[in-house]
Amino acid sequence: MRILMGIICLSAAFAAGLSARQETPSAYILEHEQDIAAEQPGPHNGGGQTTAYPFFSKADNLELVFRKRVLHPGSSIGYHLQETDEVYYILSGSGEMQMNGDSFPVTAGDAILTRPGSSHGLVPTGQEDLTLIIAYRRE
Repeated sequence: MRILMGIICLSAAFAAGLSARQETPSAYILEHEQDIAAEQPGPHNGGGQTTAYPFFSKADNLELVFRKRVLHPGSSIGYHLQETDEVYYILSGSGEMQMNGDSFPVTAGDAILTRPGSSHGLVPTGQEDLTLIIAYRRE
């Protein structure tokens, strides 16, 4: 839990540093994951069924995407070209990360930074969900 709180604090600091605009009058936004959960197919044509939690997707002038995603068995994040820095942080479960033609196992506590120009995808392994946090700068 301490690691997750550290990621959330770092993400908030990152978002604050991205925007020089001071147009948002509210000091904070609180969202509960049960209120924003959305069943979706695997992103980037990954297939299968996932649950997305798109935190702060309706916040004005927020340049950070901060999302929790649950990859259910049989789903995946399809292999795709990355256009901006993106962080995947594995909360629970295990999976196989494909990166630039190679693959390697990932599990709870792993953080993967994908850089612009690289290609990657993620597939859960085993019979349990693979849960991760995804953060990147909104284009």
